Amino acid sequence: MLLNYIKIAWKVLLRHPFYTFITLFGISLTLTVLMVLTSFLDHLIGSHYPETKRDRSLYIMQMQLNDSSRTSRQSGPMSFKFLTDYAKSLKTPERVTICTLINSSNAYVGSQKIKLNTKFTDADFWRVADFEFLEGKPYNEQTIASGENVAVITDDLKKHYFENSSESVLGKDIEIETIHYKVIGVVKGSPVTRPFTYADVYFPYTAPKSNYQRNDMRGGYVAIILAKNESDRKEIQDEFQSHIDRIPFPGVQDGFKYATLEVKSEPYLENFMGPLLDGNAGLKTIFFGVIAFILFMLMGLPAINLVNVNISRIMERASEIGIRKAFGAPIRTLMWQFIVENIFITLIGGVIALILTVIVIHLINTSGWIAYADLTININVFLISLFVSLIFGLLSGVLPALRMSKLNIAEALRG
Repeated sequence: MLLNYIKIAWKVLLRHPFYTFITLFGISLTLTVLMVLTSFLDHLIGSHYPETKRDRSLYIMQMQLNDSSRTSRQSGPMSFKFLTDYAKSLKTPERVTICTLINSSNAYVGSQKIKLNTKFTDADFWRVADFEFLEGKPYNEQTIASGENVAVITDDLKKHYFENSSESVLGKDIEIETIHYKVIGVVKGSPVTRPFTYADVYFPYTAPKSNYQRNDMRGGYVAIILAKNESDRKEIQDEFQSHIDRIPFPGVQDGFKYATLEVKSEPYLENFMGPLLDGNAGLKTIFFGVIAFILFMLMGLPAINLVNVNISRIMERASEIGIRKAFGAPIRTLMWQFIVENIFITLIGGVIALILTVIVIHLINTSGWIAYADLTININVFLISLFVSLIFGLLSGVLPALRMSKLNIAEALRG
């Protein structure tokens, strides 16, 4: 029976090329947008190069200090010392790395200025993040302890800074902000959308201008905690919170008298969403309102249009429906036939959308809009897209099928 429904759907597609084009165009366009959006979200929050261990990582990005009345507050990254005392000292994790977010510097090639994004890190940074070293190796604890001015650069900076990018640059000098560094490694760069690992140049935290010596709590550093297993993250969060709870209150930070301190170790997505979700209710409402509006525009309007197209397509077959009803075809059978037909057509649109998505993703990855962009259609993106295709086909077929089921035989035969 299912095969017969599919054969009928195929015949209908061939019989009405205009409706077929309109239907497949709407389905393909909608699903292409959804697949690209899904791929982009996966690019943002999934475990990808060089943060391939996000599924067992926790992130500490900012602390928040509140006064006694909670009417004023300070928030931002922490000092190297604070993270050393309260994160690096944890016993449960496999490893903890401390690094800065993205800093800005300049370098010059002749008279040409190169704007650089730089990052100060400890040695564990290279063990938590899985960078691909194209040349050389990272700095280690011994290099840091000796206070050497060394740097790891990306392959992109190598092309822009050195005249002959085909030769090895290990041991060569690179001058940044009038300070000379010896290049000891070249890595494949991290996408700009991964602020914990993205940079053009990586320095040991003991390099000049790192400000790692600050003794107060605030600073420019963040941390990534790598658990031995994903299931260990709750235990790590509890241990980290127990360390934070030892901090005496009230206190003074840069002249600000604080009565409470909030700092959390959270999974990647929650780390960025947390400050927003903990904010005021109005901002939260606006944020989710915008998300709901975007989703409605992406799915709701195309779905409504597609329902209208399906109704027209099915009602155009009213005489066929009337004849089948006259010969005793039950309404449930007719409904299932049109729903199966719609899902079949939607899956065809899904295949076209998959091809279009591959093309769009390739264009995004090669356009340079996102440095080192690596959008892909992996198994998660594919399964989510397939699920959405089936739901989309089911939902857009139910209403036309219900409309068709209400036709009486005389009305249907009149067409």
